[in-house]
Parts: sequence; C-alpha cells; structure tokens
Amino acid sequence: MTTVERPDSRLMAGWDVLASDGSVVRIRPVRADDEAALGAMNERVSDRSMYLRFFGISRSMADEHMHHLVADHDGHVALVAEYDDRVVGVASYEPLRPGEAEMAFLLEDSVHGRGIGTLLLEQLAATARENGVERLRADTLAENAGMLRVFADSGFEQVRRLESGVVELVLDTAYRPSTLERMADRERAAEDRSLHRVFAPRAVAVIGAGRKPGGIGHEVLRNLAGGNFTGPVYAVNPHTDRVGGQPSYPSVEDVPGVVDLVVIAIPAEQVPHVLVSCGAKNVAGAVVLTAGFSELGTAGQAAQQEILEVARRHSIRLIGPNCIGLVNTDPAVKLNATFAEVLPRPGALAIAAQSGAVGVAVLDQAGRSGLGISEFVSLGNKVDVSGNDLLLHWWGDPRTAVIGLYLESFGNPRKFGGLARLVGRTKPILVVKGGRSAGGRRAGASHTAAASTPETAVDALFAQSGVLRMDTLEELVETARVLAALPLPRGRRLAVVGNAGGAGVLAADAAGRLGLELPELSDAVQSELMELGAVGSGNPVDLGAAASPSSLGQALRLIADSGEVDSVLINYAATRAGRVDEIYDAIAHSAAGSDLPILVNCVGALDAAPEIVVAGGRRLPVFPFPESAVRALAHAVRYAEWRARPQGAVPELARVDAAGARAVVRGFLDECPEGGWMDQVRVGQLLQSAGVKAIPVTVASTRADAIRVAKSIGYPVALKTASRTVLHKTDIGGVRIGLADQLQLAAAYDEVTTAAQDPDVVIQAMAPAGTELVIGVVRDPLFGPLVMAGSGGVLTDLLADRQWRGLPLTDLDAADMVRSLRCAVLLAGYRGAEAADQTAVLDVIHRIAWLAEQVPELAELDINPLIAGATGVFAVDVRMRLAPASPEPDWYARRLRS
Repeated sequence: MTTVERPDSRLMAGWDVLASDGSVVRIRPVRADDEAALGAMNERVSDRSMYLRFFGISRSMADEHMHHLVADHDGHVALVAEYDDRVVGVASYEPLRPGEAEMAFLLEDSVHGRGIGTLLLEQLAATARENGVERLRADTLAENAGMLRVFADSGFEQVRRLESGVVELVLDTAYRPSTLERMADRERAAEDRSLHRVFAPRAVAVIGAGRKPGGIGHEVLRNLAGGNFTGPVYAVNPHTDRVGGQPSYPSVEDVPGVVDLVVIAIPAEQVPHVLVSCGAKNVAGAVVLTAGFSELGTAGQAAQQEILEVARRHSIRLIGPNCIGLVNTDPAVKLNATFAEVLPRPGALAIAAQSGAVGVAVLDQAGRSGLGISEFVSLGNKVDVSGNDLLLHWWGDPRTAVIGLYLESFGNPRKFGGLARLVGRTKPILVVKGGRSAGGRRAGASHTAAASTPETAVDALFAQSGVLRMDTLEELVETARVLAALPLPRGRRLAVVGNAGGAGVLAADAAGRLGLELPELSDAVQSELMELGAVGSGNPVDLGAAASPSSLGQALRLIADSGEVDSVLINYAATRAGRVDEIYDAIAHSAAGSDLPILVNCVGALDAAPEIVVAGGRRLPVFPFPESAVRALAHAVRYAEWRARPQGAVPELARVDAAGARAVVRGFLDECPEGGWMDQVRVGQLLQSAGVKAIPVTVASTRADAIRVAKSIGYPVALKTASRTVLHKTDIGGVRIGLADQLQLAAAYDEVTTAAQDPDVVIQAMAPAGTELVIGVVRDPLFGPLVMAGSGGVLTDLLADRQWRGLPLTDLDAADMVRSLRCAVLLAGYRGAEAADQTAVLDVIHRIAWLAEQVPELAELDINPLIAGATGVFAVDVRMRLAPASPEPDWYARRLRS
C-alpha cells in the first residue's frame, strides 16, 4: 500500500524539515564553500563520535574526508544538515559498483537524538534511488547503537550481518509501504511537537494591541480575555503602559515570564524586527494578522519571504500573514486569538480556511446548526503553517473527529493526497475548493492535455485520497454534522418515515439522484407499520398527518431493529397533534440503543433545536429540509464505502525496461534539447520499454515506399499522416483505413499527403475489432503526472467520457477508473457482444503510469485509440511529447511552505 508521496531530491536549493523535537532544520546538497563549516563541525564532534564514525579518532582523517566531499568528483553525493546557522551533520555515499554505493553519516553530539540522522538517511536514499542506486551499504561498529537504531527505525528493508564486532548492513532504497508509513509517523510526531505550544500556549502576547476599541489588536486582546483563556495575556505596545485595563509592555522581550504565542497586528514593515525579538524570547508561534505581503505582488512577496527566513532561524511557526487568527475551544485552553465576533462552542469539527471571511461564515453556520468546533485556523497567505501541516496535527488530536478545509490553492497537492489517504482512514476530510473556473483550462495539443483542467486534477486527487468535495460551505457544515454525530452507514439502504408525505417524496427523489436505495420493507414489517397507522405500504413510510409522537417512535424502533435498512430519515411536520418537544422525546427514546445513523427533518417548527440528544450523549442532527439531510447522508455513505475498501497496491510489472526508456529519452533530448513531439520510431521504443503492445508502424516518404511497405505487411492496411505538425489527424482527413489493394493505397497516399502538406506517412496492419478507448498522460506542474482513461476514437471529445487519477496509481485506482466510465458496459459485453479483456486494459493503464513515473520528461501522451478486444488490447495511434524535466517539489521540501 503506497500511502505517502516519496521524497524527491531534484530540488537542489535545500529544504526545511522538522526534527523530532519540532525544531526547523535545513537539509541541502554540499557546496564547494562548505569545507570550513564542515571542519568546524568536526571540531565540535567528540572523540567518541569520531571513533564510531571512522573506527579511530584521527581528526586529520575526518578533515580529509570532508575535503573529499566538497571536491568536484563524479559519482559521490553528500548532503548537509544546518541548524542555528551552522552545519551539524553530513550524509554521503560513494559508488561501489552499478546499483550499489557505500553510505556514511556524521552528526555533532549536540543534535544527537533529534531525528536529524533519520532525515538525512531518508533524503540520501531518495537521491540514491533516483541515480539508479538500488542498495546502500554501511559498515558500522556493533557498539554504535545510535546509528544502528536510525537504520532499524527507518522503515527501509535491510539485511544485517555481524562479523568481528562490525555490522555489515545492506539497505534497499526502494520505498516500501512500511518505509512511507514510518516517514509519515515521524513527521506527524514532529508536527505535533512543533505546533503544541502554538495551539495550547502557556501565555499569549498581543503585539500591536491599541488602546481604542475597534482596532484589530485591541479586539484580539478582548477576545482572549472574554473567552477566558486559561493562561496570562499580555499587551505589547511601546506607546502606552496600559491597554484595556491591564499593563502594556514596550516589547515582547520585556514581558515577564514565558510567552509561547504572539499575535501580531502591526504594520508589515515592522514584522521582521518584532519576529527577531520573539526569537530572543523563545516564542514558539506567531499569528501574523497583518496584511501587506504576497497578496500585493512582487514587493509583498519579498517581504513575506523575509519574515519566513527570520522565523526559520528561530524555529518560530507562522500562521498567516493576512489572516484573522486562531481558535482552540479545549476547556483546558480556551484560546480565541482572533478579531472575529463569533465564539464557537466546543465540538468535534476542526476548520481551516484560506479566507478569513469564509472561515467566519463557517463558524457562524456551525454555531447556528449546533455544531461545535475543536479548533479553527485562518491560514491567510500560508507562508508556513498550511493545510498539510494541519492534517498532520488534527490526525492525532483526540477532540477532532471531522476535518473541514476551505482552500483556494494547493502548495503541495501530492503531499496533501498522500496525507489525506492516511488521515482519512480514521477521520473524514471535507473540502470546499474555491477557484473553479473554465478559464483554468490547460493549453494542450493532445486530447489528454486539452481535456485536462485544474479541476480534473483536483477531482482526481480527491477521488484517490477519500476526500469529500463539498460544493458549498453550508454543505460542508451539514455533512460534518452527520459525520460528527453518527455511526457510519453500513450500506446504501435508507428508510424514510414520518407524518409528512410530501417531504418523504422529496427525500426519496433526492436519494435516487444521489445513489441511495429505498428498499421495500418486508411484509412483516409493513404489517406492523400498518397497525401504527401507515397509509398504504412501501418506503417512504407515511404515518399520516395525525400521527402521534408515540406512533412515530414505535415506527422508528421497528424499522431500526428490522435489519432491513442501513439508515433512517425521519420527516415530521409539527402539528397540534404533537408538540416538538414531545416529538424529540419520542425520537430520542426510540433511537437509544440503535447503531444506525438516524437523521431528522423537522418541518414547521422555526424554534426547534438543531439536534436531538439521546441517552449516552449521542446527538441526532435535525435539518430544515429533507434534501439537505439526504445529501449529507449520501456523503457519509460515500466516505464509509471508501474507508471500508482495501487500500490497494501499485502492481509490480514484468517486462519493463527503465534503463531502455531513459536511453530513448536521452537520445531524443540530445537532438531536441527543448523537447517536442517524438517520431514514431522512438514512440514505439518507449512503448516497448513499458511492455505495451502496439500495432507496428512503418514510415514511408514516397508513394512507392508506401506501396512496398503495404505489400510486406499484407492488405488490408491503414495509412496515416506522420506529420509532427498535425495533432488531430482525422480533422484534416489524415487517416485512411481498410485499404484493400495497391490502387486504394496509392490514392490514399496522394490524398493524405496533400491534406497534411507532408510526404511522410505511417502504414499499419488493421487492428482487430474491439471497443475504442483513449489512455493518456499529462504532467501538471503542481499535481504531477495525471493519467486519463476514457472513450476513444472519434468519440473522445464528443462524449467527454473520461476518468483521471494521479500517481501513485494502485490496482483499485485503475479499476475504479475503468468501472466509472460510461463505456464500461461495452467492455463488459453489451447486448450479447463478446466482452473485452479488461485485465489487459488495466495492465496498459498501469504500464502507462509506470512510464510517467520513470520519465519525468513525458509532458503529454495519447494512445487513441487503444483497441480493447476479447483477445487482448492493442495501441493503434500513439503520440508523445517530451519536455525538459523541471524539479518537482517533494513533500518534505514543502512541508513547511505548502
């Protein structure tokens, strides 16, 4: 099970990571000017550590090794770790033989036990893997328990052999499921330590707390005091000695005692200086409310980068800038570090919003509906703390049961998807993604690229990671109410019961649209319902307008205990026959002990409570409309199904040749450094390296050549233009199929070359009959490679029957793609037709995904059509475009900046 995006070493400028204690460490490749810094580190290394590394205490040997690392030498790789503006560790490997290298590590004693060696190992293995090194070797003294523990805890597969007090270790650089999960666990622990003092500070200082009510700093101070924050709150204002009736200090350094969190509400140009003072005070986190940073353009971006660099130097976590603050409703904390007027009650929903106004709207709607909040974060410009960081933080938070996000952009979507797959196994993630627009359509030449938009990438990401995409904020709150209050549905069977027949019909209509089932209840259950006053039979169950609270409660208990449904929706219109409080009591009594999700739609009672409390503390959400209740339940059903399914695995493929694929790419880019559309010969070679069967193509440049080739192949044949400037051949009449003899071929050659204004054509044998599919790849600059499967041939753009997924692509991901296509019924054998070999179709999808992973230069790929028949699948027409690979942001590189 591949769960988390692997590191990627191509980002060579260096990246910030979290050590196990939550402090910020920079890892980067060694530079030629690092020799002095490495020598200084050697001086700080104890004799004991020097002995364990070099099997002796020769300082000159260590200095010689450091000189070697910074020298320009083919093959070896070295990474350094920086902390507190000094080099504190180095990791390196030296090639031994093809596929193998020897690794070594040295850390100064002051940072032992902080996980820096593990971080260096993770990135060194990533670099080695990308450079074709499959195994890293190390000889370590058996008494070097610390380093052996780093290797053992890494999650990498390894083999050890002890001889004469030396452990000979061989580490496999491949990313196994255990490796990736260990990496995620380590990051979660580090994130918790890094953010603990931010969300649960012992003391808070408001920098820029003005004397006049209405000012941002003043209102934050009031909210902290009015929310009964459990620690001391300090005002920082150099122009007065009192704010709001309490002492004010000229600087955060003048505040007595510890300060864990500062809220900054001062002009943007003053923020860097204030952060320096915060670093001197050992502040853990800063909420920067101030605007005037990246939202203003280039100048603002430079100012934002400056405050980030200052915060990094002092291991200060930043929320914002340009945000409204932070809330933690934990009774042991009671932190309201915002200037909003909304004060949420404690609950199970954690919310992060990139827009402050949207965040306030969610808090307000949650409060109106009775939904409590565990924590709220206004992300603002996301200079540091991001949605990905909060996923890790809330993953282990016992008070958070549901996570809601409003996002307008992704800093590192591949990391988000990997984390969401992990977090979603225990906590649902609901996202409203702003910025949907047809204007985001990608400019591309292939069918795949033209069909791809930023929204297709987002939908693919969410589909694979189990994220529930919400269209509106109201929908997010409604769905969160269901997921926070109820056991998950075990299936799609819904019973609708109540005294409001019309509301029952609306609920049934909504259920049908959203894929829920309203099964017919058994004769025995229907008979008992009739005795309770049910009008007719069937589901929805209409108890009649005069139904009493008692009859409603009995009907609910009967249906819930029947075992014939997976959830129940109660529609009740308040009448003189039963007051709302009596209705609520009857429902609460009957719901006690039931393990089914139960939702309530109460009509005609404007002052009705938004939830019903059942014995034991369970809360049943009450909705004003039946459609909104069904919609929220449908999301819960979809999430439950995703969580219950196996996680899948990326298949191990036979008949693939990574080295051969790289050789083809190098050859093409040597000729065309800027990239471009590949010739058919090289396209065939790349397909062959991936093990994809294709109908062979032969290029001809004259009519005589075309006739000779067709004769050698055997009629009937297909003829197509080979022009690289023609992207959609059929649009210009550049394709002729079923050519039965030489006369037809000659005429087709003249017509096609005239239409394309190019003498080059390709000739193929006719493909066997089958369903036409399109399989494609497009490389998104943020989301990475996206794989597409859909209806192919001339129907590709007309039907727009497509499914998208990102990498890594598991067996379940690929199966979901094919099963979700409208043309899936054709593959299964429609109206007596012979079924296609769907296993072969899935195999091709995985091989194309493998090719996209192995060839980062693959910008676009189209197989259109891929003929899927009963005896196999065949690629008929294939186009590929290469482009020089740009560094892809790895999930570690962006963990503090995404």
